[in-house]
Parts: sequence; C-alpha cells; structure tokens
Amino acid sequence: MYSFDYVLKIIICSGFVVWLSKIFPLVILKKYRLNEKIINFLSFVPITIMSALWFESLFVQHLGHLPSLNIENLVASIPTVLSAILTKSLLVVVVVGVISLALIRFFGV
Repeated sequence: MYSFDYVLKIIICSGFVVWLSKIFPLVILKKYRLNEKIINFLSFVPITIMSALWFESLFVQHLGHLPSLNIENLVASIPTVLSAILTKSLLVVVVVGVISLALIRFFGV
C-alpha cells in the first residue's frame, strides 16, 4: 500500500507535467512563427481526432473475430452529423449527439 505522501507527490507531479505540456507549446509558439504549410496541416488535426473517435465508437471489438457495428451509435450519429453540417458549432453537435443517444437508449431503438 502506498503512503499518502507518495500518492500526493505523484498527483502533484502528474499535474505539473500536464500543465507543462499544455503551456510549453503556447510559450514557444508565441515567440516563433510557424510555416504556412505547418499551420495548414495543423488545421486538420481536430477533424482527424474527432473522426477517429467517431469511427472507434461505431464498432464493437470481438477478440478473434471481425468487429461488429454499434447500431445505437450509428443511428445517433445521423442527426449529429447533420447538425455539424448545418450549424458548424461544436456545442450544438455535442448537445445533439448526447440527446439523440439518450433518446435512442431510453426508447430502446
């Protein structure tokens, strides 16, 4: 069993590392200008991350077999994708996604 001091040190050090990893790039990028190609490439990073998270939630892994489709998440993603196309607002997309999945689970579609 770990002592309280050890756990507290781990929490403080982990918090510092997370803080440093978020602040350090900001400080560095404030002093230097990035190349236009790099800025253009980095503009696609949020889209790529969201797509990866979306595709990961659409499939259920079965060891030794092909993944199967998660029908609940697929049906809930239809109004969510439509709201993303129409509004281009992250808040609207998240709210529509949560509400649509909640309704699907409540009514058992």
